[in-house]
Amino acid sequence: MERTATREQFSGATLYVAFDLGEQSWKLAMTVGLGQKPRVRTMRAGDLGSLVQELDRGRKRFGLAADSRVVSCFEAGRDGFWLHRFLQGIGVESHVVDAASMEVTRRGRRVKTDRVDAEGLVRRLVRYDAGERKLWSVVRVPSIEDEDARHLHRQLGTLKQEQTRLINRIKGLLASQGLRSQPRRRDFLPWLEQARLWDGSPLPPGLRSRIDIESQRLELVRSQIRGLEQERKRLLEQSEAESLEKVRRLMQIKGIGTNCAWLLVMELFAWREFRNRKQVGSIAGLTPTPHQTGQSDRELGIDKAGNRRVRTMLVQIAWGWLRHQPDSALSQWYERRFAEGPSRLRRIGIVALARKLLIALWMWSEHGIVPEGAEIAA
Repeated sequence: MERTATREQFSGATLYVAFDLGEQSWKLAMTVGLGQKPRVRTMRAGDLGSLVQELDRGRKRFGLAADSRVVSCFEAGRDGFWLHRFLQGIGVESHVVDAASMEVTRRGRRVKTDRVDAEGLVRRLVRYDAGERKLWSVVRVPSIEDEDARHLHRQLGTLKQEQTRLINRIKGLLASQGLRSQPRRRDFLPWLEQARLWDGSPLPPGLRSRIDIESQRLELVRSQIRGLEQERKRLLEQSEAESLEKVRRLMQIKGIGTNCAWLLVMELFAWREFRNRKQVGSIAGLTPTPHQTGQSDRELGIDKAGNRRVRTMLVQIAWGWLRHQPDSALSQWYERRFAEGPSRLRRIGIVALARKLLIALWMWSEHGIVPEGAEIAA
């Protein structure tokens, strides 16, 4: 039988709650300190009524007042941020944790169960609340509006990837019969009617049917892409939102197009707050990773721990920056350091240029400081 702690024992204490979120069930680990064995309970996933009851039972179990402070945490993942918003709505201090930033044992084999994970998470939560801020990385949760604004460009990117996949599939099917054509051509379907194999015979009916189906899918994806691009254009022309003003401001710089400006603002500049240049570079995973031990001192490359979409876009924009802004200080710095080197050195240099470019664009977006030597449109 569980022993119930007295109210005097934990007077003024905080209830710490860690969630291990599963698809069917949730594990809750509750404690009031490192010296107290966690109370672990299992509940049905998404049952908010049961969650509130478990929090009340946890307070009673540890002898806490009904209005005592509650601090919770869970790993960022498939469930998104709705639970965080619910917990904050009922007065719980919630932290969403980056799972990849947590310390783990380096043993060859380690025990891993939902219960063990929940108990380990709640112990880390107590240490974090006590002041160990470098114990893990806490995810910055966007508002509902900022999170919703990211869907347009993400969906557009997904559709463009699907378009490329369909085009490559059609080209592969044709190449298997010795035929060469670009599905992007306007006359592709009439060309397909007249296409003949090596012996002069028409395409087999099974192959022709499959290509027709893939072509219909491709046309649907293209129409959806056009619709999203038109919606984005309408927002840029008509909306007076602060985030759209930042997009228009970035687009004033020669070499920065709609895709890049929209991505940087909606993923970073619209809702994140940066205190220094290092934080800006780190959020894109472009900061260096030194490895120094004993007589060994070398770089392992960039950490790649940030926003993958932003990092990929910045590397592409950095190559374009050299062409569109050759007189800028950043381009001249790259030319002096890397232009005369081998291809591997130039690729390393373009990543460094991407980091510097991101910081320069942030300074322009937030503080109106023009990148040195950059050409700005009227």
